Amino acid sequence: MLRPLKIGSLTLPHNLLLAPLAGITNHVFRLICRQAGASLAFTEMVSVNGMVREGEKTLALLASSPDDRPLGVQLFGNSPELLAQAASMVKDNADLIDINMGCPVRKVVGTGAGSALLQDTARIAEIIRSVRRATELPLTIKIRSGWQCGDVTWQEVGRIAEAEGCDAITLHPRSRAQMFNGQADWRQLGQLKQLVKIPVIGSGDLFTPQDCQRMLKETGCDAVMVARGALGNPWIFSQTCELLEGRPLTPVSCADRMAMAEQHLALYSDYAGASIAVREMKKHLGWYIHGVPGAAALRRAVNTARTQDELLDVIEQIRKTGV
Repeated sequence: MLRPLKIGSLTLPHNLLLAPLAGITNHVFRLICRQAGASLAFTEMVSVNGMVREGEKTLALLASSPDDRPLGVQLFGNSPELLAQAASMVKDNADLIDINMGCPVRKVVGTGAGSALLQDTARIAEIIRSVRRATELPLTIKIRSGWQCGDVTWQEVGRIAEAEGCDAITLHPRSRAQMFNGQADWRQLGQLKQLVKIPVIGSGDLFTPQDCQRMLKETGCDAVMVARGALGNPWIFSQTCELLEGRPLTPVSCADRMAMAEQHLALYSDYAGASIAVREMKKHLGWYIHGVPGAAALRRAVNTARTQDELLDVIEQIRKTGV
């Protein structure tokens, strides 16, 4: 089940991908996950409205490096014209362009973007058509199953995506109404795979290597895209590779977690400066210590750290006391 994945002109060495995550998948986090084995990583969602206005904060989301390739740039918006313009603008930054049609959060949906597009399939067709004309890069979309529970919009959108020139489609089989609650209906992935000839990438409820293996086996999808399951756990990629190849899973100790956290902090500090690194790494450390005995007390120590040295002291404390 671990096999190369071809998306348009892009061929990946295997089919384990890191999903775009707002506020998470910046340059540093992508490097960490690539080191652990992700074959493709995505930027955070990039607003096409912000990009066209050349907002520095928006353009900063495209920061990358040679080690951070191949790179998928995920765009969001609801204007076919602006999405096409943005796709042209990122041609030198991206190896693949993805259009977000699944984000359920209110501030995105309120602009008519993300999963709000699932209420207007004619606009979806127009968007894909416009972006396809604007770029020769591999083009994908990421969707949810529909707006409300029970919607089968994903079927129509799958047909549209293939007809209008998408090179792959990612389905998170939850409705917008579900947000992140309930259980993703993986059966839809198998059904979509039967419906279209382009690659189908599965997402949703992938928290362990066993989850990734089961999704590939049960649905026949071409690849899996890990999102929340990679938080504090980049090893999900290397361990899934081991599992799919029939090798024993390499255990991850508390010392391993803290070594990765220390590397993550150092990279973040180089990337954004110590003060921003300390602030942002607190949430990551909360994820890295998940499951460590006394995690609640350790999180309090993490949250009270003010400087990089203080945070390093906490990491060392966790390394010494953890198991």
